[in-house]
Amino acid sequence: MSSGNKLGREGEALAAAWLGKEGYEILERNWRSGHSEIDLIARKEDVIVFVEVKTRKNADFGFPEDSVDAAKEKSLARGARDYLEKNKLDNEIRFDIISIIKAAGRVPEIYHIPDAFFPKNA
Repeated sequence: MSSGNKLGREGEALAAAWLGKEGYEILERNWRSGHSEIDLIARKEDVIVFVEVKTRKNADFGFPEDSVDAAKEKSLARGARDYLEKNKLDNEIRFDIISIIKAAGRVPEIYHIPDAFFPKNA
């Protein structure tokens, strides 16, 4: 596994644990539909939350969340639509980003950005 993939998986595990502590129920990890992948799908109360996790070793080239562009938002929206249809759900939904800076030898910095974006038509 490349160091980037390893860092990404570590970030997803940190994000899932953090969400759990905050009262979210993790429904899915790395859920795929077609070309769409959603890192985490969680529920808090009746809201289904589609979470994109971005992890970097530092912020030298920008914050992790800055890498979520319009194409990624569109892909997440398609995946969310597919997930809701497949599971016959009609819940309120939200798209969040969890941004993590995981520098060697330091406590990871975890930032949760609720309602990070509102995708347009997918």
